[in-house]
Amino acid sequence: MFLKKPSTKTTLSALLSVVLFSGIIHSANAVERHGLSAFGDLKYAKDFKNFSYVVPLAPKGGKLSMIGTAGLTTFNSFNDMIIKGDAAQGLEYLYDSLMVRAQDEPDAVYGLVAKSANVARDKSSVTFTLRPEARFADGSKLTSADLVFSFNILKKKGHPRLSSGLRDVTSAKALGGYKVRYTFKGKLVRDLPLVVAQLPILPKAWWERREFDKTSLDKPLGSGPYTIGSFKPGSYVSFLRRKDYWAKDLPVNKGRYNFDELRYEYFRDRTAEFEALKSGNFDLREEFTSRVWANDYKLNAVKSGRLVRLDLDDKRPSGAQGFFINLRRKKFADKRVRQALDLAFDYEWTNKNMFHGLYQRTQSFFENSVMKAKGLPSRGEVLLLKPFEKQLPPEIFTHAPYIPPVTDGSGQNRKNLRAAKALLQQAGWRVKKEVVKGECGTFCSILKAIGLKSDSKQSVLRNADNEAFEITFLIDSPSFKRIISPYIKNLKRLGIQGKIRMVDNAQYQERIKSFDFDMTTERYVLGMTPSVAMRNYWGSRAADQKGSYNLSGIKNPVIDALIEKIIAAPSRESLVTASRALDRILRNGHYWVPHWYKAGHWLAYWNKFSRPVTKPPYARGVIDLWWYDVKKAKQLGNKK
Repeated sequence: MFLKKPSTKTTLSALLSVVLFSGIIHSANAVERHGLSAFGDLKYAKDFKNFSYVVPLAPKGGKLSMIGTAGLTTFNSFNDMIIKGDAAQGLEYLYDSLMVRAQDEPDAVYGLVAKSANVARDKSSVTFTLRPEARFADGSKLTSADLVFSFNILKKKGHPRLSSGLRDVTSAKALGGYKVRYTFKGKLVRDLPLVVAQLPILPKAWWERREFDKTSLDKPLGSGPYTIGSFKPGSYVSFLRRKDYWAKDLPVNKGRYNFDELRYEYFRDRTAEFEALKSGNFDLREEFTSRVWANDYKLNAVKSGRLVRLDLDDKRPSGAQGFFINLRRKKFADKRVRQALDLAFDYEWTNKNMFHGLYQRTQSFFENSVMKAKGLPSRGEVLLLKPFEKQLPPEIFTHAPYIPPVTDGSGQNRKNLRAAKALLQQAGWRVKKEVVKGECGTFCSILKAIGLKSDSKQSVLRNADNEAFEITFLIDSPSFKRIISPYIKNLKRLGIQGKIRMVDNAQYQERIKSFDFDMTTERYVLGMTPSVAMRNYWGSRAADQKGSYNLSGIKNPVIDALIEKIIAAPSRESLVTASRALDRILRNGHYWVPHWYKAGHWLAYWNKFSRPVTKPPYARGVIDLWWYDVKKAKQLGNKK
């Protein structure tokens, strides 16, 4: 049915999720490098002309109007680097960074504002040499003072997704106008050069006159390929390509950012959005609902080729989507309770009846990647986990990692529900037969009035304190109602009273930031080289940090230790081993009820665009690689 796109805040954290594409230099002597990579040589030489997956001479022009993050209905801020407010989409195109990702390598970046980088031999610092031609959109020079200012303000007042990754970066120091050195503390510094290399660069002179941590719709001064055009909260925001963009001819930008205008559309719900696409009111939409993808695109425009349906594969990890369980609530503290909630969810029935069989069940926090744990732990995993043996359940060492229960898809989930009931009883919950107010209604009242017994009693699950087990599912879109409703019916068979609470997007974001929910649906995507951002997803410190991604409130010292092992991994092999060990423990903790995944993107767009023959394996590539095709647009004309 629905594959939830990573939220805007999640996408923003690509500055740290891409951190997850670390870079350190593996040479005996520190030397100037045009790029950084984590565990091997760079694919592109110093004199490379462009990335191999671009069309260097792609035509510029035209407009791409689209739906960005699903479910967002409005915005009230042009600052996506702070925790306050609902930021507009597309703001990442306003700012340059020192270096930029190559989307055909798992962990490499190349110089943008920085023409070179020099990692100290003891790895305690990295020094970047800036391009003197770098400019902000008003023509003013971009210097090391702006880099120092950006680091300081983001570390002090930036969103936790940014500031948490800077915890071990002690300082940024200007070494003249066009050199800046970042200094690190501790031993877990492998990824820090990439963290700072991909931070947005803010203009000191512009921000010093403003309050950085206040929401505002003032158009910020940037240095990137686009600037904000017209906008209307709740309707759209437009970005205009800067024809005077200082870096447009650099190798890392050749063939990229081809549209003269990017326009993000906002709609009150997905139904209205889909109708607007069919009417030709905007150009492109990524579909996240399997029912719609399977049934609702049987349109004449699709049959004639005017509206294109495209399934793009994606080699990146497919992300962790599920019902996240808030362990800050006492009723969810016992792991057996959380496992019972997983047993009650009948995925096979859901996939068959609602998803048209188009998805696969998510099993791992590292789904669709080599970091997913399988079978018994390897020798390397055992060596990592052995020091924590007394803190871990025995099955971590003796069994394959936890896999969600499987049903026959008939909807008769009795076996799993019996197992769930047993777990709940072991955890101290007992079913009692009670009259549930409002459940029986007028009919039971009539039976009682004429002296007949009614069957109004319901099973209610209660603990030793006589508290009823109730779960409220927090959502911000009606799309998930039809998924949650059958789940609630299964929970009711266990005596758990479930209900759905739908709020508007602004309320939803605030409640998520403050962890004010029982269970909610979210999807987060890790990169090919997971590292410091994991502290924000699963680290104990993040559990109490407002706005963090640790929705479940996980506090586990073994998980903390393994995260640090991954951050310090000296090779990809050791990183994979540590990630698999971590995956085993996360899955054993039952912190979520995992959903489903699809290793790709469903796109629908009006046929007036062209794209490179080769798609980069680790990116969708639409916004920065496609282009407006004048010939196709003329053929399409007004035939929408």
